[in-house]
Amino acid sequence: MADALVPVRPTEPGTRLASSYLLVLVAVTTFVVNAGVARVVLTSGVSATELSSVRAVGTASLLLLAILLTGRSRTLRVRSDEVLPLLAYGVVGVALLHMTYFVAIERLPIGLALLLEYLAPVLVAVWVRVVRKEKVRPTLWPALGLCMAGLGLVAQVGGSGPGLDPVGLAGGLGAAISFATYFLLGERLVARRDPVSTTFWGFAIASVLWTVVEPWWTPIQRSMGEQATLPEAIGGATVPLVLLLAWVVVLGTLVPFGAATAALRHLPAATVSVVAILEPVGAALLAWWWFDEALDPAQLLGVACVLTGILLALRARRPPRAAPQPR
Repeated sequence: MADALVPVRPTEPGTRLASSYLLVLVAVTTFVVNAGVARVVLTSGVSATELSSVRAVGTASLLLLAILLTGRSRTLRVRSDEVLPLLAYGVVGVALLHMTYFVAIERLPIGLALLLEYLAPVLVAVWVRVVRKEKVRPTLWPALGLCMAGLGLVAQVGGSGPGLDPVGLAGGLGAAISFATYFLLGERLVARRDPVSTTFWGFAIASVLWTVVEPWWTPIQRSMGEQATLPEAIGGATVPLVLLLAWVVVLGTLVPFGAATAALRHLPAATVSVVAILEPVGAALLAWWWFDEALDPAQLLGVACVLTGILLALRARRPPRAAPQPR
C-alpha cells in the first residue's frame, strides 16, 4: 500500500471525520486500481524489477520536490544512529516490498496477491510477542490459526487442482515479510523523524539500489514507442505504455500516499488500517471485472478466514507510540 507513516492523531467529529474516511477510501481505491494497471504494465513487457525501479525513482523525485517547495528541507537531516535503520527500511521495506509485490500480482490472482501481502500485521504481532516480548491480546493466536487455515484453502493445499504459481506465492509471502519490516522499522523511525522525509529516504535508498540493479531509464526509453492494451472489460483501448508507468508513480503511489497521510491527521492509524483491509477485497473484485479472475467456493472461504485473522491481529497488539499506515 502507499507508503505513509505518521503518528496517531485523535479522532475528530463532524465533517472532518467524514472527509477523513473519504480520503481513506480514495487511498484504497487508487491502490486497488493501481494493482490492475501494474498488471497491464507487467504483461506489456516491463519486468517487476524495472517497474520497481521506475516507481522508486519517480516517487522519490516528486517527494523531494514537494518537501523543497513546502520549505521543509530541514526535515531531510539524518542522525548517525538513523543511518542503518533507514538503509534497512529503504532496501527491505521499500525496494524489496515493491519487487515482490509486482511478482505476486503478475503471477497470482490479484486479490490473492494482496491478501498475502496483508499478512504483514500478523507477522508484526507475532514478532513483537516472540522477539520483543511485548504483551499482546489473546486474539493473536486464533488470528494466526485462521490465517494459516485460510491460506491452506486459498492455495488449495492437498487439493487435486493445479494450485497456485509457486514463484507468485513466494513473491506474495516475500511482500508480507517486507511489509512487516516496513511497519517495524517505520514505527521506530517516525517516533523521532518527520514521516514524509522518512518516506522520501526510503524511496531514495530504493532508487539507488534499483538504479544499480535495473536502470530506471531503460524501461522509460523503451516504453516511449510502445502501446499497451487495456482489458476488454474497460474498452480494450491501446494507450502509450509510458502513460501507464506515470500512472503507477503518480496515481498509484503519490495520490494514495497523500490521501492516507491527510486522513491520519484526524483518524487513528488503527482505524485507517482496518478500513485499508478493504484493499484485497477491492482488488479481487477488480480482477474479476478486468481479468475474469474468479475464486472457487473453498478459496473464497479461505479469503474470509484470512481477512478475519488479519482484523484480529490488528486488534491484538497494543498501540505503539507511533503507528504506521499500511501500503
